[in-house]
Amino acid sequence: MARAGIVDVGSGTARLVVYEYEPRRRYRLVDELREPVRLGEGLAASGRLAPAAVQRALGFLAAVNDYARATGLESLEAFATSAVRSAENRAELLEPARLLGVPLRVLSGEEEAAYGVLAVAGGFTLADAWVMDLGGGSAQVSRMRERRWSEGRAYPLGAVRLTERFLEHDPPKPRELKALRRFVRQELAGAIERLRNDPAPLVAMGGTIRNLARAVQRRQRYPLERLHGYRLRTADLAALCQRLEELSSAGRKRVSGLSADRADVIVAGAQVYLTLLEESGREELFISGFGVREGAFFNHFFPAPQTPGEVRELHLHGLEARFPADPQHIQSVRRLAALLFAGLAPLHRLSPADGRLLDAAARLHDIGLAVDFYDHHKHGAYLVTNHLLAGWSHAEQALLALLVRYHRKGRPRAGAYAAILGEEGEERLQKLAVMLRLAEHLERARSGRLERLEVELAADRVTLQVGGPANPWVEVWEAQKDAALFERVFGRRLVVVTQ
Repeated sequence: MARAGIVDVGSGTARLVVYEYEPRRRYRLVDELREPVRLGEGLAASGRLAPAAVQRALGFLAAVNDYARATGLESLEAFATSAVRSAENRAELLEPARLLGVPLRVLSGEEEAAYGVLAVAGGFTLADAWVMDLGGGSAQVSRMRERRWSEGRAYPLGAVRLTERFLEHDPPKPRELKALRRFVRQELAGAIERLRNDPAPLVAMGGTIRNLARAVQRRQRYPLERLHGYRLRTADLAALCQRLEELSSAGRKRVSGLSADRADVIVAGAQVYLTLLEESGREELFISGFGVREGAFFNHFFPAPQTPGEVRELHLHGLEARFPADPQHIQSVRRLAALLFAGLAPLHRLSPADGRLLDAAARLHDIGLAVDFYDHHKHGAYLVTNHLLAGWSHAEQALLALLVRYHRKGRPRAGAYAAILGEEGEERLQKLAVMLRLAEHLERARSGRLERLEVELAADRVTLQVGGPANPWVEVWEAQKDAALFERVFGRRLVVVTQ
């Protein structure tokens, strides 16, 4: 697999991310360097990068150059954003960076916004969306149409910039917060009006919103350790903002979910999002775990426009590729699960989307064998839960993990995921789990010898007629063990016979 490094020198934080990838097939993040360089410190007042900030950034870039040479990194793309873009003395950073061997391309506000839209197109199945990226020096608000960047602009609303301009005290005074919110409303007046009249979902990215969302999740004991795709409700963000405003910077460092190096600027950044949401009448936004760096990577790895199906498949295939299972067995289970889903349709009354979930679970059910045979259903559920399945909602990812967990034994239960799955989640889980378990047991010899499967429905029972070139005795024997669960879920006896 090829490796690519992306360097993002932002107004607050600088990062190197390293990906291994096969173009348009799979990729994974394999390493990261991160440094809070704070290039935006003092910039709003002076219009210049502070010497200490320049030295911090150059120290980081020297580390990047050394890492790239030591690891033989094949390609390296480096860019800078708002702080460098607006600084009068940007050459004091750009020229030494070039001499260090890490030349920085300064992104325009439009290019930065377009990278953000690429990140959303590569990480969500949304066709249209508003995209917001708030950093240390600026915020970009863009419109994605048909999975491409359509329009957008940058605003002087970065977390560092606003903190320095408005929040003199720690914790901030009410009058300071009032003045900050008034400025945000004025700057975003046009965007607020457009969001109020355009119902496309709002997707937010960047360290500020991820920190805020993580803090909400921790406070509510959200059961899925996943930020990408999380729906952050305006009411929950408002409650968190009120709490943060009352704390000093030292107190905010102790809030679970917040990074210590953002504690002094998180209040200002949070006010931008909260003002936009409340003034535009939005009840929620989506969190993107991807940002400008991923957009830059997708630009050559996974060019737009990607279809929603491609996004889901890319990340599902990435998990399969990392933890491969017996391909013949997997294909047989997929085929049998599809036949059961079609044959039992009058009973389960599930949607085509549920059929796709069942097929995905059939593909993933044995990935836990990469850890160990014993408890591989539990190992597999852990791997599904802790892998980024972009393009799959949190409810879908929770269902996939539970289906893998219960593909062998046990009574399927939503447990801690009940709140994510919703009112009908437990019923969907049980129906899909029964079909997956039957498909697995009808492939018990792992030989693909069961070639025929017909489903016959009667008023009091369901008969599965199975057959192949050899008598599938062990498959029938194992499948009959599922009769009690089948009857509990579908209300009919299960009979398995050979043709």
